[in-house]
Order: sequence, then structure tokens, then C-alpha cells
Amino acid sequence: MNNTLLTNNSAMVALETLRGINKDLAMVQAEISTGKSVANARDNAAIWAISTVMSTDVDSFKQISDSRNKGSATVGVARNAAESATSLIQEMKELIVSAQDDLNADDRARIQADIAAKRDQIATTVSAAQFNGVNLVKGTEDVTFLASLDRQSDGTISTSNIVVGRQDLTTSSGVFGTAISAGLSAGFADVDATGTNTTTMDAATGKTLQFNITAANSATYSLTVNGTQLSYTTAASGDTADTIRDALAAQVNALGIEGLVVDTGTTGQLRLLNTGSFTNITALSTADTPGNFVAADNDGTTPADGNALQTLAQRATSIDFSTTAAFAEGRGFRVTLGSDSFEYVAGKGETAQDVARGLATAIGSASIDGVTAQVQFDSATGAWSLAVDDATGSQSLTIVANDGQGTASGGLFGLDQIDVGTAEDAIAALGNIETLLNNSISAAAAFGSDQNRIESQSEFVTQLSDSLRSGIGTLVDADLEAASARLQALQVQQQLGTQALSIANQSPQSLLSLFQ
Repeated sequence: MNNTLLTNNSAMVALETLRGINKDLAMVQAEISTGKSVANARDNAAIWAISTVMSTDVDSFKQISDSRNKGSATVGVARNAAESATSLIQEMKELIVSAQDDLNADDRARIQADIAAKRDQIATTVSAAQFNGVNLVKGTEDVTFLASLDRQSDGTISTSNIVVGRQDLTTSSGVFGTAISAGLSAGFADVDATGTNTTTMDAATGKTLQFNITAANSATYSLTVNGTQLSYTTAASGDTADTIRDALAAQVNALGIEGLVVDTGTTGQLRLLNTGSFTNITALSTADTPGNFVAADNDGTTPADGNALQTLAQRATSIDFSTTAAFAEGRGFRVTLGSDSFEYVAGKGETAQDVARGLATAIGSASIDGVTAQVQFDSATGAWSLAVDDATGSQSLTIVANDGQGTASGGLFGLDQIDVGTAEDAIAALGNIETLLNNSISAAAAFGSDQNRIESQSEFVTQLSDSLRSGIGTLVDADLEAASARLQALQVQQQLGTQALSIANQSPQSLLSLFQ
């Protein structure tokens, strides 16, 4: 290569080589110092853009994680409150059961005081069960928590949520709406044009066996009650009709069937009544001696063969609910029996079963003498019904619904009306407390499921964030082992380049020696 005093080609080549080495060396040093092979858009615009978008998503997941943590804590507080309420209601149930015993009649006032104390404790628990101002055991509105960040293939982004339903455990009676819609089915199986179901109760329904006053000697009278065979055989010299009646009545009473009333108030007659809580079939029959029964039923007819086989129907009047109607939040139901009215307002997502139980609780909590209510289910049709009984006589029973403009009753509606002051009150309280216990158990179970869902989602998002970080690292992180090896090689090349440049710079000195 020719060199002149004006142009040193060797030095130019050595200098260019050294510049390239220094540039590569600077890049390697940057990789080592930052730990990234793509630290900015200049390094690799496409990779930098992708990694930056993914990094912002990971940062967003951190905020979503904070929301989920608050959600889990909020639901956890509500679950603990529901579980605490359930335990207290169980204790109330035990007290109510003890009040059933006539031996504890004198202690009912003390039992009632214990019940009131537990009821107040439940109210305090429900009121205090809030986290960051959110109470999930009061009201009906759903609460939404951030669950995840969803990015589509076209680049659009949206958030997904976890919706937690409130489980109202207050004792609020709700607010009954005023608007009645014409033709409103309101969940009833049979209503008139105004959405009303009206029927007349028949308190006289029952089955009567009238015994022949001149009963035969050594005659056997048999009854089959709920599959249990009962019988009485008259004395050799004969018995009176009242003796036969009382003997069989004592055996029926000894069975202890709830809701089965035995009436012996009429001479020579054994009358059985079903108050509504007793729904099983009772067969009445006699196996021997035709003619022992004068009459087999209330109509006074005498069976042709002297025997009677009758089905005991319930005395209560049933209001059937529709199996297809929706029970919208705020829809109120009002039962009117004579001059007494009982109301229940459906909450969010409630069913015919919930409404029937709510009305039964309202009726039972009123503690009106002779009036009872029971929820029934027909397994053949899948329909729920409310059986209402009034032992005092026949009167009009009306049930009406509004179109959903009310405020829902609390899930523990009727709890503040629990009373065991009398034996009748204690019986009604037992049925009501069972409904309330089911409500609190359902609430606790719902919160438990929601909390598990939130925690499962949290675990998934944590794993997703880790995967994203790993993917980002694959795109932009530097291979420090390779960078270290390249650094050493470039440093050697830099030293060699410097020496080469030094040698090239000595070429003009050789030219100068020619002029000496």
C-alpha cells in the first residue's frame, strides 16, 4: 500500500477498524451495565415496542392484584360475619327447642332474654361487617372487583370483573310497593285479572268416624294412621261409643304426629283434623263387624259394608306459586287473612321457595292464635306452595303481589320477632328459626365460594404475570455470559487495533528518513 505525506491509508484503515471495535465494545458494555440487549427503541424498534406493551400490562396486573386483595378481604369479612350469625342462630335454635318442653315453661322468660341477647349480637355483627366501607351483608346491590386484563389479537384491551352478590342478613321487613299491574301473574299459579288470588278457608275439613251407640260385644275397631295399625276391641258385655272413641283417640295422640288434631268433643264421634303442617295420608278403617260405624264422614253417609276407608286432607288452604314466573327484586307479596295482613318483599335472585318461606316467617312471627303457615313442595310438579291454616273458623284468604317497586326484605326477616313466651309461640318460632338458619348458611356458603374464586383468580394472574415477565426477558434480556466473552474479545481487538494504528502512524517517519 502506498503512503504519502498527505494520505496515510494504513492509518485510515486501522482507525476505521478501531472505531468499529469501540462501537461494538460500547454496545457490549451497555448490555452488561443494563442487563438488556434491547434497552431502548434505537436498539431494536420492533422488539422494544412489543416488550414495552407487555411491560405495561404486567404493571397493570399489579394494580388489579391490589383490587383482588381488597376484594378477598371484603368477602372474607362478610363470610366471617355470616358464619358468626349462623353459629348464633344455631344457639337460638337450641334455646327454642328447650322452650318446647313444658317442664321449662317457667323458664321461658329467661330463655327469651337469652334469645334477645343473641339476636342483638347478630345485629351488631352484621352492622360492623365492613371492609373499607363496603358491607356485603347489608343491601342487595352487587359489588364488582377487577379480575384480569384481557388483550385481544387486534390490540384492543379490556378488563374482566368478578361480581360478588350481597347477602342481606338484616332483619328489615322491606317496603311493599303500591303499583299493582293488571293481569300480573306475580308468580302465582292461578290469579285473577289484578294479580290477586283469593280463596275461602274451610276450618271444618276433617274426617269423622261415628260409632254405633249399640256396639256389638267383643267387636274390633281398627285405624291405620300413617302406616301404624291401631285397634280397640270392646268388652264382652259391650262398650259405649264414647269408650271406643276415647280409647282410639288416646292411641292416635300417643303417635305424636305433628299437625294431627284429635277431636273428641262430640258424643260417639272420633274426628281427626289436619292443621296444615301434617301432610301425610291417614287411612281410617275397621276390619271387623259391618255396621259398627254409623257414619264414615262429615256428610253423615253410612258405608254399605259398614267399613270406612278415608283420606285425611289438610285443613289448611294452599296458595300455589308458578314454576315458571320470575320473582323480581322488590316484588312484594301480601297475604291477608281476615283483618290481618302479612308481607314479604322478594330480594335479588330469589325463587318461589324463598318467597313462600318469607311469607311463612311473616305469618309465624305474628303469633296470631290459631293461625299457622307451612311451606310445601310438590315433587311431581316442582311447585312450591304456602299452606295457611286458621283454626278459629272460615274466612277469606287473599294473597296479592305488586310489580316490583318495593324494597327487599332482609335475609333474617322475622328474627327480631322470635318469641317463646307460650308453647304455641315456641312451636311457631322453631319453624321460623329453621328458615333463618338456612338463609344464613346459604349466605356463608355463597361468600365462601366467592372468596375461593377470587383467590383462584389471584393465583392465575400471578402465574400469568410471571409468564409475561419471562417472555419479556426472552425478548430484551442480555446473555451476560456471551456478553462477557465478547467483551474480553473486543478488548483484545481494541488493544490490537491501537497497536496497528500506532504502527500505521509510523509510516510517515520512514518517508522522512529518505531526506536525511
